[in-house]
Amino acid sequence: MLRSATGLPFDDIRNLVAQMPGPDEAARAAAAERQRQLVKPPGALGRLEEIAIRIAGWQGREIPAINRPTVAVFAATHGVAGRGVSPYPPEVTKQMVATFTNGKAAVNQICGVFGAGLRVFDLALDLPTPDIVEQDALTEAECAATMAFGMEALAGEPDLLCLGEMGIGNTTVAAAIFHGLYGGEAEEWVGPGTGSTGEVLARKIAAVRAAVARSKAHLDDPLEVLRKLGGREVAAMAGAILAARLQRVPVVLDGYVVTAAAAVLKALDPTALDHCFAGHVSAEPAHRVVLERLGLRPLLDLDMRLGEGSGAALAIGVVKAALACHAGMSTFAEAGVADA
Repeated sequence: MLRSATGLPFDDIRNLVAQMPGPDEAARAAAAERQRQLVKPPGALGRLEEIAIRIAGWQGREIPAINRPTVAVFAATHGVAGRGVSPYPPEVTKQMVATFTNGKAAVNQICGVFGAGLRVFDLALDLPTPDIVEQDALTEAECAATMAFGMEALAGEPDLLCLGEMGIGNTTVAAAIFHGLYGGEAEEWVGPGTGSTGEVLARKIAAVRAAVARSKAHLDDPLEVLRKLGGREVAAMAGAILAARLQRVPVVLDGYVVTAAAAVLKALDPTALDHCFAGHVSAEPAHRVVLERLGLRPLLDLDMRLGEGSGAALAIGVVKAALACHAGMSTFAEAGVADA
């Protein structure tokens, strides 16, 4: 676990946030100039140009490349799932982790299409975090240690990190984090998740409302929101996003739960997500609102709500296509084409 001079675990996290580097502006400028010289009208490739220029800044080179994309899926269990906030029982989390390991989930197939590695992180699946309606999900030390564990997603030196999650009950946890960070009413942040309707949805809304009310004295500190209302996978993903920033690795975020981790960092520092892309906007109703608050435009909009990193993994194809055009297209001069 990280150690600070004060001995307070969250101070370590705040110190790391304060050390976040920015992009290489010279590389960004060089990539933007190259885009202006490629055989196309200015801006004709739309957001593909923006993607290439942004990644150039983080990789510190005019012509960036993605050779080692990795999808990291963090799995955890939640005590609040015992309240019947999902139509699926808690044991599905472990069953799905086994499916990932066996290569038979959707994310496995998508990773195979785009040549991405898949790493699955089991976050003490036999030990659910406490029910957030009644208790804090984590202590400060546990939360900081879990964030540090999430930083291990960078151990294989990926050049693009895509984040996903698995955990029955974790859209309840994500909704509680957004309610805690952004206010409003619980109903604004709670959606169907894996298919909650009727009484199940009502229990989910009630759980989010009660959990945030219990924590109301601490909602001004994003890290306290995370530890009180979050889960191990959310804390670990926040650590992974932060570690990627420190190593200048671009990140692709998946859906509603992944963006809860991102929202905590954004609340700590408005620039914390400058290296991040939203892979897609999910069918979870509040996800589009969250992305707007985070200042992130989704790369894809396919009505997906599966989780497990599937939307982020699909976006690898868009990122790779953007960089292939940036690197492989001729300039006007090279092609002998008259420039406007």
